[in-house]
Amino acid sequence: MNAVILIVNIALAVVLAVGLTPLFVWWERRIAGFIQDRTGPNRASIAGIRLGGLIQAIADMLKLVFKEDFTPAHIRYKFLYTIAPGIVFFCSFLTFAVIPFADNLVLDGISYTMQAVPVSLGIMWFLAFAGLSVYGIILGGYSSENKYGLLGGIRASAQVISYEAAMALSIISMLLTYGSIHLNDMVHAQGDTFFGIIPTWGIFMQPLAALIFIVTSFAETNRTPFDIAEGESEIVAGYHTEYSAMRFGLFQVGEYAAMSASCAIIVTLFFGGYQVPWLDTDTLKDNIDYVILAIVLILPIKLFFLTKWMNKNYYWLDKDDSRQKEKGILLKAFWTIAILVMLVLIMFLVTGLGENGTNIAVTAIQIGTFLIKFFMMAFVYMWVRWTLLRIRYDQLQMLGWKVLIPLSILNIVITAIVVVAMGS
Repeated sequence: MNAVILIVNIALAVVLAVGLTPLFVWWERRIAGFIQDRTGPNRASIAGIRLGGLIQAIADMLKLVFKEDFTPAHIRYKFLYTIAPGIVFFCSFLTFAVIPFADNLVLDGISYTMQAVPVSLGIMWFLAFAGLSVYGIILGGYSSENKYGLLGGIRASAQVISYEAAMALSIISMLLTYGSIHLNDMVHAQGDTFFGIIPTWGIFMQPLAALIFIVTSFAETNRTPFDIAEGESEIVAGYHTEYSAMRFGLFQVGEYAAMSASCAIIVTLFFGGYQVPWLDTDTLKDNIDYVILAIVLILPIKLFFLTKWMNKNYYWLDKDDSRQKEKGILLKAFWTIAILVMLVLIMFLVTGLGENGTNIAVTAIQIGTFLIKFFMMAFVYMWVRWTLLRIRYDQLQMLGWKVLIPLSILNIVITAIVVVAMGS
């Protein structure tokens, strides 16, 4: 059983860090199209099935896999040039290893940790690998023997040094607040409420630390408005100018993996992690029948509004149009899946779950809650990218050193005073 749960946790980490890249590419293009008042990707299809443009992202991924992997003749340090994308990818991927997807799962009296690598390093693991990923960017820019690549690597190293200091200081405030470096302990602490109404999430307990951490996370992942390391309008493509095919693809996947890891850690630290608002693990177990019944009632309502939206925005007069046929196929698939899920849940309500079944159901609900928060945070990343402009290098450094670091230190002092005054 331990091996099965470990495989499930590793699979979740792999899918969220790497497997979602085509989905995120498609989603980002659709969000960009919506913000810029245009259609977005909608032409590529397989037998007339476009999946709203998702086939385009899959086609781009396959194109990178099968393109010629070309190494320029002027590259002297071919080993460094080759391993640089791998360093970015693996460091970004490994940051996911300590994210708790749910509370500890108890089966037959044995407790299992719901994270890919059950180590006790907690937030320190995240900081270590988040900081190491910049070495891949630096090596990629340096070994490319290209002035634009070198400029991109230098910019990235300066940016990470500037913003990692503020990030670490904001985390110190969270450690003082929660009294632990273990992420699962931090999520447990966010299961309570203030005055029985406001969840004790990190965003409410440490709003300034949350703001600083989210801003520095954007900078650590080289996402707009902090993408000066690959500023196309200034330095062509920055540190990956000389890369092609799958090595360029690894840089891209590494960027999305870093974004995914940042979303996961932000959700874990500041938005309650896997905790359902106002329903901690014990409350969920005690009221599992009501929760399942609520899911059974809410699911068809959600599908009804989705159907209504698709009929309005996914409509063509020609009934023989492949896109009209695709809409019918997708709606049938969605309703079939929803009905099957509802039937399974109703069966559980009728037959009962038992102790192990209740624990598994609670774990599944908490994983679902974590995923909802995770995708909402990913949407914020994409929203910001297609809304704000890239800031200048001097503005970036001023924000890091003159604004975020002093605010982080001030927040530590205030938090320490409150903790000492309250005695906990």
